[in-house]
Amino acid sequence: MIQRMERQFAGRTLSLEIGRMAKLAQGSCLVQYGDTVVLVATTVQDRPTHLPFFPLTIEYREKSYAAGKIPGGFFKREGRPGEKEILAARCIDRPIRPLFPEGFRNETQVACFILSADQENDADVLAMLGASVALNMSKIPFNTTVASVRVGRIKDTWVLNPTFQQLEYSDVDIVVAGSAEAITMVEGGALEVPESEILEALEVAHAGIKELCAFQDELLEGHRVPDMEWTSTAPDADLKEKVEGMAAAKVAEALNLGDKQERNQAMAAVTEDVVATLTEEDEQYAEHAKDIGEILRGIEKTTMRRQILDKGERADGRGLEDIRQITSEVGVLPRTHGSSLFTRGQTQALAVVTLGTSRDEQRIDSIDTREEVTKSFMLHYNFPPFSVGEAKPFRGTSRREVGHGNLAERAIQPLLPAYDDFPYTIRIVSDILESNGSSSMATVCGSSLALMDAGVPIKGPCAGVAMGLIQEGDELAILTDILGLEDALGDMDFKVAGTRDGVTSIQMDIKIQGLTVDVLKVALERAHKARLHILDLMDQVLSEARDDLSAYAPRIVSIQINPEKIGEIIGPKGKTIRAIQEESGATIDIDDSGLVKIAAVSGEAGARAREMIEAIVKDPEIGRIYEGPVKNTTTFGAFIEIMPGTEGLCHISELQEGRTDKTEDVLKKGDITKVKLLSIDEKGRLRLSRKAALEEELADAADNGDDAAEGADEAAQTADA
Repeated sequence: MIQRMERQFAGRTLSLEIGRMAKLAQGSCLVQYGDTVVLVATTVQDRPTHLPFFPLTIEYREKSYAAGKIPGGFFKREGRPGEKEILAARCIDRPIRPLFPEGFRNETQVACFILSADQENDADVLAMLGASVALNMSKIPFNTTVASVRVGRIKDTWVLNPTFQQLEYSDVDIVVAGSAEAITMVEGGALEVPESEILEALEVAHAGIKELCAFQDELLEGHRVPDMEWTSTAPDADLKEKVEGMAAAKVAEALNLGDKQERNQAMAAVTEDVVATLTEEDEQYAEHAKDIGEILRGIEKTTMRRQILDKGERADGRGLEDIRQITSEVGVLPRTHGSSLFTRGQTQALAVVTLGTSRDEQRIDSIDTREEVTKSFMLHYNFPPFSVGEAKPFRGTSRREVGHGNLAERAIQPLLPAYDDFPYTIRIVSDILESNGSSSMATVCGSSLALMDAGVPIKGPCAGVAMGLIQEGDELAILTDILGLEDALGDMDFKVAGTRDGVTSIQMDIKIQGLTVDVLKVALERAHKARLHILDLMDQVLSEARDDLSAYAPRIVSIQINPEKIGEIIGPKGKTIRAIQEESGATIDIDDSGLVKIAAVSGEAGARAREMIEAIVKDPEIGRIYEGPVKNTTTFGAFIEIMPGTEGLCHISELQEGRTDKTEDVLKKGDITKVKLLSIDEKGRLRLSRKAALEEELADAADNGDDAAEGADEAAQTADA
């Protein structure tokens, strides 16, 4: 049975429809907001996998036809997901994953297809809404309605689900997900907004989430089906009790080793010892090695959490609010444009800045915009296997790497100078060399230092820190600067980045049902305190941008010309601009507004290119003497280029005094000569005279000779006196 319901939400019509499309899926929903339409379908395997984690896959796919476009490239069809699709999929996965029952291991898939894009309303938050409806109406054991909203602020007014056009004027762009009871995910950025105002944004967002959850509950009434029968993959209770009795003390001892590798090796030794001991007792235990490993991880988790809650002690010996030791270096690579090495505990990021021209901008063809857009700032995050001491194949960029890079990019973006003031394409690469928690925040710190090392005039240094949470019932502990262990076994990973003046990037993931705003308030306050401490340490190394760019970075000079002169600079089939670039060694870009950008590593090359361009765009001046090459000779004279792309005729009668029988007797093609511009006719043709130029030069020489003679006489008279 088809059912469709509509509501007004944030000033626009929102509709949810079930029962018309994708009916063979376990659950499906069509969401429409404005003219943006998203279809979400969810499916599940009936049998559990043997994987040690819940195999949930979110696929968010944009269809080019949604915006009336045909995909580019040779194959003319959609390929692998782009960055926007990956980020949107992550923003659906992260809030719903903790809401599935513990021990559920059946492979589950949520597919989100963007069928129509009105280029006003973003489809990502709609896909989350559709996923919630599809899951709740299916046999999959998921029984909590959830929703996402985007919150912006325009002229001090909070706006839910702002359009793309409104976001251009907003100082906040945050996606918040949650249930009617609590917030489960936060992802977004801001223009140095104080923590108190970030909390306001979260409260506004949660009010909208409650409204959307109520809308779903109304739609789903009478459409929910009983949950499927499923078997928990939890280990046998007797085996668990036996392993706990044997290993609890050893796990506690291994847990408190401060070094990550030592701790991992100690835990591996405990696992081997337990398996060997049990196998000696009964050989059948050898078949349960995976279960034993899972039980030991559970013991490690319980031990770590109780130690923090009961004693306030962490695995590496720090207190709850302590930050690991930090060291920073800049200028670590000799030929790059800017570099830094940021180390916090056993997490280390090498950040490298490269400056380029507009030719290096990333071109993006999106269904969210009518035209192709360009991107002049990119931050790429790489997480090689050796950073965690593992030997694994190097594959393509992972979803995690895309997400972490985007988080750091959001943090840095608001601090960059305006493009008109600093017309460079900027690329930052952060290679994680060691990782033990919070590598994305190390990327933020390292990127800030590398930009200043490169001489990029950012508004101020930026730093970030990851906050954690341990919660058991009413017991709660908030952790500052979490380890990888505390991220894996804790309940929250809350990353906050910004400057001394406010937050620029924020991301929160949790493993529990949700968090209240009060808990988030404490976490934000402690993150602010930690950020100031980190910035103080960074300032000791480099507190502001260097005065000059690297000797190996291009220098870019901008000239604004009359757009009507663009064709003259380019020349026929690009002949003129190629000649300028070849002669000067500079790179030249011109946009439709007449803005000319000259990029050259050598200052002399840039100056020469500018001189040549200015000569072209400057109108020829009658009566002025020019010097240029002979481009061609004829029976009636010679054509001479007085400025790049500007030629005139020197008639044979104007080549020299007296009669000239043949042009080539005086000038040949390629000769350099001086000529005087006599006139410009109504058709713009230039009349030149070599004879007049020579006469003027002779007259000037005579005048200079008379002046020299007078000077000599005066000197002689002075000497006689």
